[in-house]
This record gives sequence, C-alpha cells and structure tokens, in this order.
Amino acid sequence: MPSGPADHDPFDLAFDADDEFATSSADPWREPAASASPGADPFADFPLARQHGEDDPFADRTPVAPAAADAGRPAVGYAPDLASAGDGGLGDVSVPRISIHVFCARPDTAELIEQAAADRRMSRAATTVYPGGIQAAVAQYQNQPTPSLVIVESLDPAPELLAQLDLLAEVCDPGTKVMTIGSANDIALYRELMRRGVSEYLVPPLSPLQIIRSITGLYADPAAPFVGRQIAVVGARGGVGASTIAHNLAWALAERMQAGTVLADFDLPFGTAGLNFNQDPLQGIADALGQPDRLDPVLMDRMMARVTDRLSLFAAPATLDQDFDIHPDAFEEVAQKIRAAAPFVVLDLPHAWSAWQRKMLIGSDDLVIVASPDLASLRNAKNMIDLVRQARPNDAPPRLVLNQVGVPGRPEIPVKDFGEALGIAPSLVLPFEPKAFGQAANHGQMIGEVAPRSKAAEGIEQLARLVARRAPPPQQKSSLLGGLFRKK
Repeated sequence: MPSGPADHDPFDLAFDADDEFATSSADPWREPAASASPGADPFADFPLARQHGEDDPFADRTPVAPAAADAGRPAVGYAPDLASAGDGGLGDVSVPRISIHVFCARPDTAELIEQAAADRRMSRAATTVYPGGIQAAVAQYQNQPTPSLVIVESLDPAPELLAQLDLLAEVCDPGTKVMTIGSANDIALYRELMRRGVSEYLVPPLSPLQIIRSITGLYADPAAPFVGRQIAVVGARGGVGASTIAHNLAWALAERMQAGTVLADFDLPFGTAGLNFNQDPLQGIADALGQPDRLDPVLMDRMMARVTDRLSLFAAPATLDQDFDIHPDAFEEVAQKIRAAAPFVVLDLPHAWSAWQRKMLIGSDDLVIVASPDLASLRNAKNMIDLVRQARPNDAPPRLVLNQVGVPGRPEIPVKDFGEALGIAPSLVLPFEPKAFGQAANHGQMIGEVAPRSKAAEGIEQLARLVARRAPPPQQKSSLLGGLFRKK
C-alpha cells in the first residue's frame, strides 16, 4: 500500500482558511474528552491510507449528496399534513436489474435490508445479506468478483472505518459502487468518504424506503424518461361509483391542483370516461393495448383526447362488437409509457379480477378503494387491503373512499365501524347526492363544474390534495379596476 511523503497529511480535506471546520484544532472524530495541542495535526494519529488516485476502484464514482430523511406520507384521514409531502407527487422508480451484496454488523440492519429487498421496487435486483460487516466483505472478495453494489456497515470510529474501506477498495472491481452505513453523523467524515469515492454514506435510524431511494439515486439515469405518479381507483364492488370518483379526481388534479393529468379508462367494454367528459375520440386505450410496442409520445398524443389544457383522456371503446383478448403484459407496458406523459396518471379500473389488475393495484403509487357502507363492500375491501398490505409492506395503506352514504331507507354500516373493521380511517366520505351527480353525468361535466361549492366537490378536492401531497396553488384574484373594464 503506497504512502505519501512524511510531511504530507493523507487526510488533508483541503479546507479553506474561512472554512468553519478549519477554525478549531480539535479532532472532530475523537471523543469529547480527547484534546489536541495547539497547532498539532488533528489527523496525525489516524492510520495512513492509500492515496486517492487512478488505481482506486472507487475513483470513477460520482459523489452523491447525503440521503435525506425519509419523508413520511401524509396520514390517512380527513386532515392531511400537507407539509409532510416529500416527493412532490413524482412516481416511484424501481431499482435496476443489479446484484447487491450487503454486509451487516447488526441484526437490526440485516432485518431492515431484508424488508427493503422484499419491496416491489427492488423486485428486479438480486440482494444477498451477509453478517460480519466490512471485514467479511474484504475476506469474501479476495478471490471473487464484486457485484454491482456493495453495502457495508461499520460500528467502528472514523479512523478504523476509513482503514477498512481502504482494504475493501483493494479487492473491489472498478465498476463496483460502495454504500456505507456508519454510526457517526459527521460532515467531515462524509466529505472524506466522498473524496475517496464512496457512493453514499447513511447513518441510522434508517427505513426501508430510505435504503431503496438511496440505491435508486445511485443508478438514476438523467436521460431516462420522466415517471409520473400512478393512482389506481377501483371499486370494492360494482355500482359504488368508483369510475365517477376516478374521473372527478383526475379533473380535480388537473384543474384544482393545476397539474398535468392523464385519465386512462381500462374498462374496455363498459367504460364511461368518454360519456362523463362528453368526448368521442376515434382512438383510445384499446388501440394502445393492441400495439404497445409502437406506443411512442407522438402516437400517444394522437390517441388521447384533450379534455382541458391539463387533462388528457385515454377513453375506452365501450363496445361489445369485439372480444378484447389482450396479453396481460400489455396493460403494464402501456401504463408505464403513459406515466411518462404527465405528473399524474389516474387509472379507472373495472370491478373484475385478473392478473393484470392485480399488478396494477400492487404497482401503483397510490391506491384508492371506493366502497359503499354495506357488507359486500366491507368484505371485498378487506380482501383488497389485506392483499395490498402484504405485497406492499413499506408503502402507505390504500385510501378508502366511502361513497353513497345516507341512502334513504337503506340499512348501512356506520362509517366508524366500517373504518375500524378495515383498520383504515376513510380519506373521504361522500353523502348520497343523486341529483348533483346525475346532473353532472347527463351534461358531460364534473361535480366541480356543476356544483363547485357542494360538499362533494370540496371532498373530491381534498382527496386530490391527499394524492398530490401538496396544497393547491393560490388563485390569482382579479383587481376591482380589471372587473370594471371587463364589464364595459
């Protein structure tokens, strides 16, 4: 292991004179009780490490900013915490098809990695967990090639950590990325790790989503297409108004939240999106599903109907003249391509069950289950929620919308009991308002257009805020003089 000249400090971080870390002679990596004499080299007692050069297998890596704390999703309920929105509504990105070896020093970390590896975003990656920390990694790679990503955990102080990473660098292939989990939350240590080419440095406490997002950040492709947020809306049973909720939600995201939105109606034989928006396009979602490999942005723009400046519609053919024998993979491929067209994609899923619908429910960023307060809806909603919770352990639970509450003369399950049975508080409770919704449907409009000040319109907008995870932009108020000029 080569060493530098005797008077050269291998841990010189090249701080400027005005750097806040250069004003103190104390070693930031030592215990508080330790002290250094004035003018002494604070890093002199550290073991000499190999200099950072072209032979460093970590040298080709671009330093990555520290992973931010995992911003929790807003709590499911009636009063969302809009300040906790962490991703701005962007869709989740999956980890690419890579091999990941993780060497943990603590059992808790190994359990955390196992939870992250079971996540849907990590389905393409092959993750293997080993005990022993960095020492085990160095021993294993003495005679073996290294995988795409090596994650090592160390509980040792900074000097020992750096020395162990130097030994790991000697046995790592040049194309391997290294992520380190340490115990010291220190900016000077982080800078030194980045200078040596470590791709990421994390400090507990950690969550599975933070691990996943850190890994995806290492392999983020700036040239990759934009990925919007996918919201699947499905009814717990037929006739509960799931399509009406999906259409009004898409309209609220576009017009109230002022965000680009695409509504895709996947109920091919009986879809009502075209009727509800008073649109009769020549092409739609069936044409896209019939040729998913040819679906590019130009063809997609031709197939979609433009409802408003921000809302586009992939309408269903709603015809029984043909049997829609479509391969299940086509649904997922088309949905993935649609996500590149807008920040929000709302999927209106039919009340049926098939392999592609199961994938849609599990693979969507948000899932909205619409139910009415009856026993059949309760049973089916519980089955859906249990399935999704098992398949998405690291995601927020689905959002529950109770629709058509208060039908005259109909025995109903109380809202509180309905939510307690499912373990989820309803995000939205809509009363039975057949007149307002019927008028909107007959005129090809949304409830926010027909009755903008109604409780239903306010509730749909609240649901849009929950899904978008942000407050709507402020409305520009017109001046009094402007109003007078318009009257003239």
